[in-house]
Amino acid sequence: MTSHSSIPSTGTITSTSRRRVLTASAATLGMLAAPALVRAQSGPKVRIGFWPVAAGLPFFAAVEKGYFKEAGLDVEPLKFAGAQQVMEAMLSGRSDGSSNGTGSANLAIGEIAQPGLFKIFATNPSNAKFVLDQFITGKDSAIKTMADLKGKKVASGPGIQNMTLCKTMLERAGATGATVTELPIGQHIASIVAGQVDACYTLEPTGTIGRMNGTTRIIESGVVAKYILGDAMAPWHGGAASLTSEFIKKNPEVAKKFIAAYARGIELVRTKPDEARQFMKGYTAIEGALTAEVPLASYMLHNEFKPSDLAYFQKFYDLFTEKGIFDKKVVVDSLIYKA
Repeated sequence: MTSHSSIPSTGTITSTSRRRVLTASAATLGMLAAPALVRAQSGPKVRIGFWPVAAGLPFFAAVEKGYFKEAGLDVEPLKFAGAQQVMEAMLSGRSDGSSNGTGSANLAIGEIAQPGLFKIFATNPSNAKFVLDQFITGKDSAIKTMADLKGKKVASGPGIQNMTLCKTMLERAGATGATVTELPIGQHIASIVAGQVDACYTLEPTGTIGRMNGTTRIIESGVVAKYILGDAMAPWHGGAASLTSEFIKKNPEVAKKFIAAYARGIELVRTKPDEARQFMKGYTAIEGALTAEVPLASYMLHNEFKPSDLAYFQKFYDLFTEKGIFDKKVVVDSLIYKA
């Protein structure tokens, strides 16, 4: 595994993968297939925006395992600081899609701005079992429950999705009067240790990092499923992988190949999680002992959605309409990729 620790923001990380493919090709007896591979890769470049979080693992694995190359695709990963930037790149035509981990509500805001912008082909649902979201506090804090955050200073991950969810969950947990401020997730543990805030609404691996270094502990996990969807085991489709409708329309066969190769990444995470975990390195801040500890997300492909999954996804979106973040109802079913 070659590290990509020097990936520039919104830069490419194809050179190492290319070297790996060339080395592997030279070591095989199948050199006669090379011209066909070169011809296949003369198609359009597929530019995919990602946020450096663990939920993007199937995409990272598909790049590193060469699944896209094997499908004859030229995929360019683009690293962004947040989910909002991933969506903005899709709106401006600088990106052809998003990897898992990109906030679903952020994508919906792009859909409202430009109806028909994208199609979701996979989500990363989380809940109390497949942990992504949590409230954390200091290891020795007197805060034991969500209700104990009443009147406290709470930091939330950045962006409209995180802030709206945090405020709503505090309200519903009885933590009235809490002051919520926006703070990059990478600063959550330090802000608690420094006493700047009493707690944080955060996303993994923050909770695991704090537990491992003995500075923070989790108040409650799977909080969106419980407080927003009404069931701690309900699937919260908080992140989604997508392709722009324009790209799908112009390149329908390439889109199908891309989704199939991406699905191989999801299958690797599902069936060989220990092998897949190593591919977080270079794409996220997760490395070393943390790689084996951070919880892995669940994944759901476009053809795996049941009516109940769509209903929970819709309930999540309806919160943003109710709160006035969306200026109109966004219908989830219309956004799901139909092969």
